[in-house]
Amino acid sequence: MSGTDATRVLVIGGGIAGTAAALGLHKAGHDVTVYEAHPGTAEDIGAFLTLASNGMRALAQLDATDAVTAVGFPLTSLRLLDSRGTELTHAPLGEMTDPDLRYRCLLRGELNAALQETAARRGIRLRHGARLVGITDGPCGVTARFADGSTAHADLAIGADGLNSTVRRIITPEVRPTYAGQRVFYGCSGAAPGADGTGVITFVRGSETTFGHAVSPTGRTYWFARVSTEPLPDGGAAHRTPWREDLLPLLRKDATPAADIVAASEGPVMVTNATEMPLGAVWQKGRTLLIGDAAHAASPATGQGASMALEDAVVLAKALRDLPGPHAAFAAYERHRRPRVEQNITVSGGISRGSHAPSRPSPVVARPAEPDEALIHQLAWDILLPAAPPGQP
Repeated sequence: MSGTDATRVLVIGGGIAGTAAALGLHKAGHDVTVYEAHPGTAEDIGAFLTLASNGMRALAQLDATDAVTAVGFPLTSLRLLDSRGTELTHAPLGEMTDPDLRYRCLLRGELNAALQETAARRGIRLRHGARLVGITDGPCGVTARFADGSTAHADLAIGADGLNSTVRRIITPEVRPTYAGQRVFYGCSGAAPGADGTGVITFVRGSETTFGHAVSPTGRTYWFARVSTEPLPDGGAAHRTPWREDLLPLLRKDATPAADIVAASEGPVMVTNATEMPLGAVWQKGRTLLIGDAAHAASPATGQGASMALEDAVVLAKALRDLPGPHAAFAAYERHRRPRVEQNITVSGGISRGSHAPSRPSPVVARPAEPDEALIHQLAWDILLPAAPPGQP
């Protein structure tokens, strides 16, 4: 190995970012253990997400494509309707000509379980029910302390414990996510009237909401709605059936399929605050580094959260593989990742906060970009990661 040889790494958080990072670090030859506070893999199983083509490309570099394409279903086109139900756009979505790079719709819990099962098959240690309470950073390594009194020592710690990151509170207690101006509702319906066929994700620019839905091959319709309003109160319930009744009057103001889809929902509706991290937040301290939502959470408007986490995993693994020592690797990782993820925070937050600007309607979703050659080069496992991106010192 040309970089950090046989490094022992603690990954705090066994969600998408943490497990993907473990897969990448293990592939690079490091000794990795993942510590997850929750007892199982199905956290937030009711919320669906989309993996974009860039996320699927990163997944391929982790040799985990098959595990993820075994669940969920592909999306090959994007449809946009206005508040009268008129179709404004129907266009191809992402890199649809390559089956392994097509957008994919799946439950968060399904993706998490697929990644964790892949890690377990490769011999990566995953400890569930390990709630972090402290990290001590010393000249020779880091020591993590857990709520059950146990400790773990390693060369490096990666904080991948999400929006409400304990690792972030320890290294930068003054930095907190902020409200991005919308509540986001998620649900699932059976054979919903008015839903499109499989392979299409439809967005509706409503008068009071932004709505989206996609239909699985089994006929289930996964939907979301973004509503500009005050944030949920602290401690407010995230899951309860009455949320559907709060949402339906807003959807019924428009002549679109949205209200019928939500009315046909099965089970409780989930609602969360759209939140984002401030630009320029600190990502590292000593031998500890933040990745994923812990570092750069964005509002969900661009649908890039999981894909950005997968990109993080590949770039971090390559940085620790290719550069001389953890400090150089962490610095290079940040130089490569910060411009891209902070652009996503800015664009996604702008969509969330600008949905009802009176002068000019904002997009409901960021337009899928053409393949980014610099990103493809950066993610390619067989290409060395330079200390800085092209054009940066």
